[in-house]
Parts: sequence; structure tokens; C-alpha cells
Amino acid sequence: MLTFGVAAGLLCGAVPNAALAQDNGAKELPAIVVVDPAKKPKRAPAKRITPTRAVSSRGTGRTDQPVQEAPAAGAGGPTPAQAALDRKMQGFDQSRDNLQPKLGASTYTIDRAAIESAPQGDNTPVDKLVLQLPGVSYDSAASNPNFHVRGEYANVQTRINGLVLPEGVSGLGPVIDTNFIGSLSLLTGTLPAQYGLRTAGVLDITSRAFSTPGGSVSVYGGSQSTITPSFDYGGSVGDTQYFFSSRGNWNNLGIENPTSSINAIHDQTDQGKFFAYVSTLLSESTRLSVISGASYSTFQIPNNPNQAPTGDFPSPITDPSTLNENEVDQYYYNIVALQTKGDLIDTQISVFSRYANVHFIPDVPGDLTFNDVASDVTRASQMYGTQFDASYEVNSAHTLRAGFMVTAEKTDVSNISTVLPVDPVSGAISPTPVTINDSNSLLGWNLGVYVQDEWKLTNQLTLNYGIRFDQLYQFVDANQFSPRAALVYKPFDGTTLHAGYARYFTPPMQAQATQSNIALFNNTTNQPDQPNNDPVLPERSHYFDVGVDQKLAPGLTVGLDAYYKIATDLIDDGQFGQAVVLTQFNYANGYSEGAEAKVKYQNGNFNAYANFAFNITRATDPVSNQYLLDGATYQFLLTNYHYTDDMQLLTGSAGASYKWDQTLFSMNMKYGSGLRSGFANMDNQDPYVTFNVGIAHEFQVFQGAKPTTVRFDVINLLDKIYEIRDGSGIGVFAPQFGARRGFYAGISQKL
Repeated sequence: MLTFGVAAGLLCGAVPNAALAQDNGAKELPAIVVVDPAKKPKRAPAKRITPTRAVSSRGTGRTDQPVQEAPAAGAGGPTPAQAALDRKMQGFDQSRDNLQPKLGASTYTIDRAAIESAPQGDNTPVDKLVLQLPGVSYDSAASNPNFHVRGEYANVQTRINGLVLPEGVSGLGPVIDTNFIGSLSLLTGTLPAQYGLRTAGVLDITSRAFSTPGGSVSVYGGSQSTITPSFDYGGSVGDTQYFFSSRGNWNNLGIENPTSSINAIHDQTDQGKFFAYVSTLLSESTRLSVISGASYSTFQIPNNPNQAPTGDFPSPITDPSTLNENEVDQYYYNIVALQTKGDLIDTQISVFSRYANVHFIPDVPGDLTFNDVASDVTRASQMYGTQFDASYEVNSAHTLRAGFMVTAEKTDVSNISTVLPVDPVSGAISPTPVTINDSNSLLGWNLGVYVQDEWKLTNQLTLNYGIRFDQLYQFVDANQFSPRAALVYKPFDGTTLHAGYARYFTPPMQAQATQSNIALFNNTTNQPDQPNNDPVLPERSHYFDVGVDQKLAPGLTVGLDAYYKIATDLIDDGQFGQAVVLTQFNYANGYSEGAEAKVKYQNGNFNAYANFAFNITRATDPVSNQYLLDGATYQFLLTNYHYTDDMQLLTGSAGASYKWDQTLFSMNMKYGSGLRSGFANMDNQDPYVTFNVGIAHEFQVFQGAKPTTVRFDVINLLDKIYEIRDGSGIGVFAPQFGARRGFYAGISQKL
């Protein structure tokens, strides 16, 4: 078991006025000048940046960081020593951004001001926050995470301050919290070569930081017996900056209700999250950072009163409302990074560890009554790894970047199933249950290395090209060379075009790709229809992406992006059985195509945004873990393309906020045309639109005191009843409805 680690944090951004910032990775490019490397002048030291909103340096992928969070009203400004430390830290932040350019990717950013200006503010869960981003569709918590990027399954990686956050093992709810986020960017499309493994999208998070000590304590709650206290604090001591945050969350709607009623049956959740970040200068050119976090959550699995007993197991339990299934999810991680910056070379190396555990606890007699099987599932995983990135500025036209990442993961997966014997001749089911233990352990490895060159062809045109190599040692051994190339063109001020190609290699998630010994279940009520269970393969794909961003007027920008993906061994996942865990499998062939439109507007204290996306994802021919599918579905999919279960044809989101004096008014909405349902996903759920509104007021209780904020929010303002899943479709076990109207209030005190 890993320890929680140390506390701390660094905000590379302050509270800018812009509600949402978007960037495709391009910049104004300097003229090309050939310089003798021996005589080349050194880069000027980083200057203090004090914009009112985030400003992007396009082309290199660097993002100039907003100022640190300003001292609260009534508090003094930073001391000269604190201001000097902050300038040095911002220089390292810019150097870190230089290591991992976003050149050619489609990038959309939510900054701290946008987070605080939305209904619920910091109390918005991360998986709900990302629904504001283009191409992100909503799904139930059982899908883990409960969102999809461009119609894909959970093929998304998270990075904190440029460091990969090791993925979990299919739990419920996010493992990180919103209140430590300084800014969050979603990268999609043709990603530069340093981004491997999960490639549908990258959640690139920058943590908060303070130059002077400060923070906040808050309590928020309301409908569904919700109460969520939180605390965060940061500052600096000597050459060290720190930030830490924590949150508890207790409510009676842990995951989506399987009925349309306001209150779910048996759906309480208790959650706790912790984050810490410490960054200290070892010298003028070296910085040591430590990130540590933890998440511990318990969930009651909500009951569906519309179930009927199978009649195979004699049990006193006849009411499905009395079932008592539960799940416990744990996630702990520690990351230590050493960063250096120089006149021409920047580097960062990190080591990390992560422990994750998901335990689904069945109601054995109840599950036998209604499902003929009760599965006690444990997925435990320990991961260790290292990540290295380096950048070398060869001359004014070329910047070389290279790096690697190696991970070792030890998974222990067990499924203790209580089943009923079946007579192989007559098919008669015995009422006397038996227990079968299907366990699997594996030490797997992922190795990746890349090299790429950022080439400034002209003042307006940049080419970023490179190649990466990935080697997988897991349930299968496989590797691939993956070329990447992207052009960014800025013909006029305010106009940016990008086009790119990427070859992707996506390994399975080891804990979700575990093979079952299906022979153990022969002649039982858990015997599968299909006898095949070939190992899950890595997905290989060709990805094409083009887009344009245009500034139409001061404060008004719009963007369009289109993409097409051709996949071999396309990975998908689903919940197959009553245990709320996901299992992966492959389709031999698949493709995905779509387009996104986005608009953002800012004028003084008014901010607004809107996104709309279209997607089609289809696949055919299951080639791994075929036993998961029933016979009729499997036979149909062998020769027919179908829509994958995570695809939603149309997705939209919008929001606006206005600050009048010390009062903030906000609203946002989401639209979905409906996820797939029915036999072989031939149908889809009904479309829906939901609205959220909020009001927050900041005031001072005492003269000279730091401000206090009170807020009131209404979620699903019109009380729209909408079904996310109806229990049909591939890999969907139970119905799930979106939350009904809820009223929430909170108070927060700055420290």
C-alpha cells in the first residue's frame, strides 16, 4: 500500500477573465536565420508574465502561464523573496511546456476562472467538468469514466504538470478532484509523438499555486442528502512552493438511478480525495517536484425494482429493492520529478508508483435469485514506471525533442462466482449453488520511446514531425513504429489552420484485458454462449485531422475541426454481468469519423461558449474475449458493421457567465442525441437537453477580512427525465437515468 505522500502545489495560472481558452497549437513564427551554433546567443531568461487571461505562444506548444492567484482582499502582496521565487518557478513552468508541445493537436482549455464561473464551481466533479469541452459526450458512471471523447471508450490519458497520471482499474467516479486544477486542456486529433498509449484525448492539467500563503475552506450540499466539505491551501517557504487540497463527498446518488424516480434505492456513496504538490529549487537550473494523491470511495449499487426472479434458486428474497450490492474503489499515487532548464536544453525525468483496487461485493442469495450468478470481483494493480522528456534548440529553425516511458504493472484479478449447476443432458438447473474461483495474475510491461523535430519552414508555417516506438509485453507481445506529422499555418493574424496524420498504437488496459478460464463454468448457469476467448490485442490505427481557428472580432473566436480514423483490432469494453466492472475486447476492423464546431466570446465581465459535435464510430468482427457476447449478437457482428455502444451521433454543450459587482450569474447546458441501444446497438436512446444555473455572491464579513462566497445552484433546472442507457445494447447491463432536478447551496471562506 502506498502512502499518501507530501503536500503542496503550484498554480501556473491565476484567475484570468477569459472563461474558456482554445488553442490549436500554432504561434506567430519568427523568421528563419541560420546561426553558427557555437555563436548562437543564449535564450533570455523567462520574464514575469502578467496578462489578465491565458496567452498562448503557438508553434512550440508552450503556453505562457497566467499570474499566480492574487492575494485575497485585505491580504498583503508577496514579499520580494516570494515574488522572486514565483518568477523563477514560472520560468521552469515555461521550460516544462517547451518539453511537450501541443503543435498540430486540437486543444481546448478551461482555466480557473471558467471553473469558478460555472454552476457548482469547484464542486463540479472532473468528469462533469469535461462535458463542457467539444466532442465529449455523457455516459453513466458504470462506463468509467462517464464520458467519451470522439465516440471512443475510455481511451483518455491524464497528465498533471506534464507528468502522466497512471491509469486505474475500472472504478466508479473520478480519482482526482476539481479544486486543485489551475487549468485543464483537452488535446485531441493528431497528437505529437510524445503522447502514446491512450490517444483519443489527453487531459492536460496544470495545478494551482500561490506566491503568498492562501487557500479556502468550504461546505457545499443539498439534494440527495449531499454534503461535500473541501479544503485547499498553498504558499511558499524559502525556495519551495506548495499546494494541497482535500474533499469529502457524501450523497444518496452515487451512480445513476436505474429508474426515472427522483430518489434511487440503495445508492449511497462515501468518497474522499486528497492531492498534494511540492516544488522546490535545488539550484537556478534545477527543480524537484513531488505529486501525491489518494482517492477512497464506497458505493452502494442502486437497485432496479423492475426485475423478476428467474425461479431457479429458492430464496426468501423476492423483492429486488432489498438487494445489497456494494463496491469499494481505492487509488493512491506518488510522482517525483527532477527538471532542468538551460539555454538550449530542457529536461524532465520522473519516477512514479500507483496502487489501485476495485472490489465488487455481491448480494449472493439475491444475485442468485435474479441473475443465477453472484460474482465477487477484485481487481488489484500495482504500477511502477519512469518518464523522461528532453528538448534541444538546435537553431532558430529546428527544435529536437525526445523521450521515453517505461511502466511495469502487476495485476491480480479474481472472480469468485457462486453459480448453479446445470445438467449437461437435460439442461435442468440444480438449486444447490457451487463456488468457482477464477483468478489471474500477470506482470506486464509497456515501453515507449520517441523523437521529433519542430521545423519552422517560414514565418507562417511550421512542421512538427516525428516517430515513436512502443513495445508491449502483456497477455500478448506486440510492437509498432508510429510516425506522426502535423502542419500549422497562420496566413493572417487571427487565423490558424492545422492538418496532421498520426499512427497510433493503443495497448489494452491490463486489468480489463484479463482472460477468464471459461472452462471452469461449463455446465453451470454462468457458462457462456461462445467458447472462444482469444487474448485482447493492442489497437492499431491511422488518424487524420484538419481544423481552423478564426478570430472574428475582439473577444470572439470560432473553430472547426474534422477527423477520420481507420482502426485494426479496435478496442471496446462493456459491463458483462452484474459486477460493475468493465472488460475489454477487440473488433477486427473499425472506423470513426466526425466534426466539431466551437465558439467562444468574452467581453468584460461577460463570457460565453458553445460546442457542437458529430460522430460515427462503427466496427465489425469480434476477435478477442468473444465469450462475452451472446450467440445471436456474436453471429451478427461477424459479418456486419454496427455502431459501437459508446457512440453518440450528436453532442452539444454551451454556457455563459456574467459578473455584476460582486455577484456572479452562470448557466450551462448539455445536449445528447442518445447513446446506442437495442440488438447489436441498432437503436439509440431519446435525445435530451438539460440546463444548470447558478448564482454566487462574494462579500466581506468584517472590514479587512478575506472574502466569503455564498452560492446557490440548480442542476437540471427543468427537471428533464432522460435515460442514458436502457439496459440493452452490447456491454450494457442495467438501465441508467440522468439525475433529476437538484438544489444545492454552499459557503466558502478564503484563508
